[in-house]
Amino acid sequence: MATTKSSRGFNASGSSSPSSSSETTPLLKATATVSTEEVDEEEQDEDGLAPVESVNPLGKEVNLLTAFMLNIGQITGSGIYAVPGVILNSVGSVGMLLSYWVVTPVFAFAGLMLYSELASMFPHRSGAEVVYLEQAYPHPRFLVSTSFAVIAILTSFSASNAIVFAQYFLTSMNVPITDFSQTVTALTMVTITVGIVGVSTKGSLRLVNIITFFKVISLCFIVGSGFAVLAGLTRIAEPWAAFEDPWKGTRTNPNALATAFVKSHHTFVGWHNAFNVLGEVRGRDPVRTVRKASGLSLAVTTVLFFFINVAYVAAVPAEDIRNSGQLVAVLFFQKVFGERFGTKVFPLLVALSCFGNITVGQARIIREVARQGLLPCPAFFASTEPFGTPLGPVALKYFLTVIVILAVPARDAFNFVLDLASYPNLIFQIAMIVGVWILRKRRADSGHPPSPLQTHNGFVIAYLLSCIALLVLPWVPPEPGHGDVSFWYCVAGLGLIAACGLYYVVWIILLPKWGGYEIVEEVQEQEGGARNTKLVRRYKVYTS
Repeated sequence: MATTKSSRGFNASGSSSPSSSSETTPLLKATATVSTEEVDEEEQDEDGLAPVESVNPLGKEVNLLTAFMLNIGQITGSGIYAVPGVILNSVGSVGMLLSYWVVTPVFAFAGLMLYSELASMFPHRSGAEVVYLEQAYPHPRFLVSTSFAVIAILTSFSASNAIVFAQYFLTSMNVPITDFSQTVTALTMVTITVGIVGVSTKGSLRLVNIITFFKVISLCFIVGSGFAVLAGLTRIAEPWAAFEDPWKGTRTNPNALATAFVKSHHTFVGWHNAFNVLGEVRGRDPVRTVRKASGLSLAVTTVLFFFINVAYVAAVPAEDIRNSGQLVAVLFFQKVFGERFGTKVFPLLVALSCFGNITVGQARIIREVARQGLLPCPAFFASTEPFGTPLGPVALKYFLTVIVILAVPARDAFNFVLDLASYPNLIFQIAMIVGVWILRKRRADSGHPPSPLQTHNGFVIAYLLSCIALLVLPWVPPEPGHGDVSFWYCVAGLGLIAACGLYYVVWIILLPKWGGYEIVEEVQEQEGGARNTKLVRRYKVYTS
């Protein structure tokens, strides 16, 4: 049973006003070092921010290996099998194609340094961006948090992975792909994976480890096959032909470069997944554990992805890659191993990659949003009863995924989810990057020492420039015949952000003003150590 601990008012102007039962608490909600296990509640609890849980109700099941596997499992989805053909069609040359698989992880590493610094300020909080944005932008109260919460919830479904899994699994089983068979297979996959996350934290993490291990083995198999092609051990007649003039046909149109960057960037998404479970990491220095795991996962996938692209180029003519769309890996397997192998084994590899993307981290993001009080029935979504798992967020994710699978045409689902989700998230990434400078100044002003993992400004600026480029370049008109639909998803993404702002103005400013009440934040305690904020109305009492 949740019980109220304290409350604090919030007026329409965006500032908070203490109730009679509470006192002003320190501005900075952080610890001075990353190595301590204990949480200083008096130092960390601040009005309007999710209350710190001194004992993590989800347990401490994440070690270095699990954190590494969480990142690898999220990165190695269907992207490496699908996007190289799209990239080559955009940039025109093999040299540019391979360059993207070297440059993109450099920017990802800069982002890793940024996340490490932010995590070291709040080493006992899961949820990553939820926490960092909450801390950097406490005023106007709820504005940034509410906007991010809406985007995070609406894009939390896994419909695209489920549909891709269904298509490739049915193909490998030689079952005709119909609307019914695809929908049933996709819903079965979602039910199994989401159910495991909802019933057992330890079981879901172990499943991630097992599936990710086989995914890495399959990627290593493709790399090894590529080396065999280059060594002349396969049926490919001229494996080095594409490398003789690698820069031939290069296009430098900003829209083409942006399209390629968006696709390669998407392929590496997941390198920071372990930061979402930071509060569940074992040991006295969880941030350094997660940073090490993220760095290792990024290094491993960089090497694998680069040489997989080398394998594609060696085995498949460049013109075929350009025209392959999202099927370049199918062409690779068919040309190297024959038609039967390409239609049986490859679909299973892609299906395994999609099945392995069990979104453990996403459930933690939704739970942290609930702990801020920004979801209805926050106690339900913050609770870890009865299985010691985030069952409420998992159920919400499942519900949204089922709706999308049933409502969105399968052909449109993948591109819709990818493009619509990526653009508004870039805006929050930029806000988070600027936020690190805000938090540094706030720490200095409040007498706290610098973050123990403070990164060089060069990394921060590099990551900022990459995000700005991803926001701006898609607006440049494409070359004739090389258009991309992402422009319209940019418009839709900005519209979604604007809708979040409108929702905030109505919910936080206008309704309280018209209704004669203020929003009060009540901290609720639950069994198992879970804590959350609940937003309630407190009507003003007028005396004559």
